Amino acid sequence: MPDRFFSRRPVQVLGLVLTILTAPWAGASDSPPSLDLPQAPQGAPNVVVVLLDDVGFGAAGTFGGPIETPTLDQLAGEGLRYNRFHTTAICSPTRASLLTGRNPHAANVGAVLNSSNRHPGWQGVLGKETATVAEVLRQNGYHTAVFGKWHLTPAWEASPLGPFDRWPSGLGFEKFYGFLGGETDQFEPTLISGTVPVQRPPGEDYHLTEDLAKQAVRWMQFQKSLTPERPFFLYFSPGAAHAPLQVPQEWSDRYKGKFAQGWDALREETFARQKALGVIPENAQLTPRHDALPAWDSLSADEKRVAERLMETYAGFLTHTDVQVGRLAAGLKEIDQFDNTLFIYIVGDNGASSEGGLKGSINYMGQLQGIPEPLERKLARLDDIGGPDTFPHIPSAWAWATNAPFPWVKQIASHLGGTRNPMVVSWPQRIKDHGSLRSQYAHVNDITPTILEAVGLSMPQEINGVPQRPIDGGSLLSSFESAQAPEHKTTQFYEVHGHRAIYHDGWLASAIHSTLPWNVGVPARKTNFEDDRWELYNLNEDFSQSHDLAQSMPEKLKTMQQLFEREAQRMGILPLRNALVALRDAPLPNLRAGRTSFTFHAGAMGIPEGNAPDIFNRSWQLRAQVEVPDQPASPQGVLATMGGTVSGWSLFIDEQSRPVFEYRVFEAGHFRIQGETPLQSGLNQLTVNFAYDGGGWSKGGVFTLTSGDQELGQQRVEVTPPAFFSIDETFDIGVDTGSPAGRYPQNAPIGYPFMGGKILRVDIDLK
Repeated sequence: MPDRFFSRRPVQVLGLVLTILTAPWAGASDSPPSLDLPQAPQGAPNVVVVLLDDVGFGAAGTFGGPIETPTLDQLAGEGLRYNRFHTTAICSPTRASLLTGRNPHAANVGAVLNSSNRHPGWQGVLGKETATVAEVLRQNGYHTAVFGKWHLTPAWEASPLGPFDRWPSGLGFEKFYGFLGGETDQFEPTLISGTVPVQRPPGEDYHLTEDLAKQAVRWMQFQKSLTPERPFFLYFSPGAAHAPLQVPQEWSDRYKGKFAQGWDALREETFARQKALGVIPENAQLTPRHDALPAWDSLSADEKRVAERLMETYAGFLTHTDVQVGRLAAGLKEIDQFDNTLFIYIVGDNGASSEGGLKGSINYMGQLQGIPEPLERKLARLDDIGGPDTFPHIPSAWAWATNAPFPWVKQIASHLGGTRNPMVVSWPQRIKDHGSLRSQYAHVNDITPTILEAVGLSMPQEINGVPQRPIDGGSLLSSFESAQAPEHKTTQFYEVHGHRAIYHDGWLASAIHSTLPWNVGVPARKTNFEDDRWELYNLNEDFSQSHDLAQSMPEKLKTMQQLFEREAQRMGILPLRNALVALRDAPLPNLRAGRTSFTFHAGAMGIPEGNAPDIFNRSWQLRAQVEVPDQPASPQGVLATMGGTVSGWSLFIDEQSRPVFEYRVFEAGHFRIQGETPLQSGLNQLTVNFAYDGGGWSKGGVFTLTSGDQELGQQRVEVTPPAFFSIDETFDIGVDTGSPAGRYPQNAPIGYPFMGGKILRVDIDLK
């Protein structure tokens, strides 16, 4: 500092010195932040949690099912099988409960995020008072990562703008590679790395589950190379076997002809194998098929052909996924970490899904919205099922069959077909009773306390300055040691879409509400909860929930109903609501709400479809201004797009610099309007105009593509989606993330990014 500064400003200099000496960071009373890295408890294990999607109790061969699961077999032989483990009957609540140790309503995720609403308990917004096990482990010396499906970020926070509080990175995970929504295309996924949308790695043989496993193994091995003293927590959550059922054909072909006996016979065969394996008791009963589900013998020969191929695809998808999980176990062994890894493999976040409808679908997103799919169309595309141009789902009766021996399916939280899932646990350093069965009643909210006790930690009373809500689960660690370990859980609450149940000391009281899961395309209707009929089961003597005791034991039922009310009151969710109805009455925030005019610029990408312009059931217009430099420029690539391969639209410039508009509405229609001449140098304006027929939802209309004042073509569609093209694809400017909504040139780079010009703006007006 120059001498003149001191000579001319003595008072100021003295003040500056005093300010520095008395600053908060300089005082002895406030200790500086610790620079020591957090340390995990001595000898703490690595933790790997695998959560499959939409797999029933009777699907995997390890538990008597018809589908080969070699990795699950291997881990079960080296560890333990659990046959009384439970989920919540639907995906987002299961994931919230698993990661927080709380009941899903206590974690404010009582409904799948796609049907969350403003009512507390069903909002789909994880709070700071229910911190995740990942956050606890991260603060105690663990590296943390999640690969695969997340489905815990509210829709209005899921764009690249965030906020990121409820993305994995805001909830304790240092690494995220996967997808935010409930499903994604397995060949062309909507991928996120951290908080950034990314294109999938190149390669014609790409499949998401293989990519996830590869990335997870690479992360584990890198972590042990850089910080070998620190354990890790890996949450591996592939999209399988949730629709779309997409897998390389050779995996589906493994099962050709193996489901020709149909679902009724398959369920009986599975039941016999389950008894032979000892995964169900000898006195268990096989519950009957619901009256609404068709008998296999009632199907025509063509309907059976379609149903068989859909089930072959599902089976191939599940086996393929299990083999990828095996890569995780092999990767652990390569770095000598398998023996001290607590490996928890949960076979489904709920029971098998009946959302494919009674006849199944090769493009189920359309069927979910009531758009029909003729049998002739399915037959014509039989060989395509499971490939990149289909979005298939099994018929509902296959879901019921693979939930053997239990009644009902996914969404039905009142019955074991929705909530009972297999689990296998391996930990060679700790578990010595290899290949044994455990039958303690357990719930997905027990996973967090089990991990914490295994590590040597407990849930803190306060995390990041926020007092924590007590966890609802309990540790299963004692069951690792002994099949006779006492059950820790006496009471468990269940509710999804109004279907509800209460478990207490071996008894289960159940009530079905109004919405049936296979009635796809039918809006939920509001009905009185008081009109629902309650059932009563003694699960200590009735493994499969087959004998209703409500009529013979009314007082016991009344006691159980009162307990249900007390638990619902404790979680603050009275009066009860059907989330599917409440979604319409109390919608959540939306970034597009109330807007009819939008302007986007190059770089706007990865916008969830639900927050993009609402073009459905109305006329709309898109105008894209594109600047092309002087020749010999060759502009090409995507200008604007929404949706993906099986339904959506794309405005793009082809390899000959000609404008193209392409539109597909599931299996109901597909067209392409293409200009004959390339874009000229200078300013070009391309306009897509849609004139809607009106008269209700999902009607048709006429698309017109123009360049300047020149009309390039018109096409009519007879039907349009009433609500969405997908629940996982995005709206993009200048690139196509996820699966391609247009049929781009064969040699085009992934996403077909726009080049050779400049997108000035894209305007969309809703009429």
